[in-house]
Amino acid sequence: QVQLVESGGGLVHAGGSLRLSCAISGRINPTDVVGWYRQPAGAQREVVASTTTGRFHNTGFTNYADSVRDRFTISRDIAKNMVYLQMNNLKPEDTAVYYCNVKTETQLTNLLRGTWGQGTQVTVNS
Repeated sequence: QVQLVESGGGLVHAGGSLRLSCAISGRINPTDVVGWYRQPAGAQREVVASTTTGRFHNTGFTNYADSVRDRFTISRDIAKNMVYLQMNNLKPEDTAVYYCNVKTETQLTNLLRGTWGQGTQVTVNS
């Protein structure tokens, strides 16, 4: 069974950077989608970035929410079973609890499905 543990959150000033890490234990299939989500206080959870290697060569993808494109980068270290979210030029509106998530192909239609970590708080001061 897959388990996820996030780390790397904290308090940062606007314009600063943070790197979130997600340690994955258990086996993930090439078609599983690994993603970062966030949930601001009093708001719904939303996807920030997601990626998959795909079953065959050149069938993987990486997607970003419009609000973070060109500022955030999702990456995977498959050998270490880690997923990262590099966040640059942070803004106060990026303040949220950030969650790591893994979804199988059949879970992709429901944002709340899949395996979740416990979350890590990111706070950006203006």
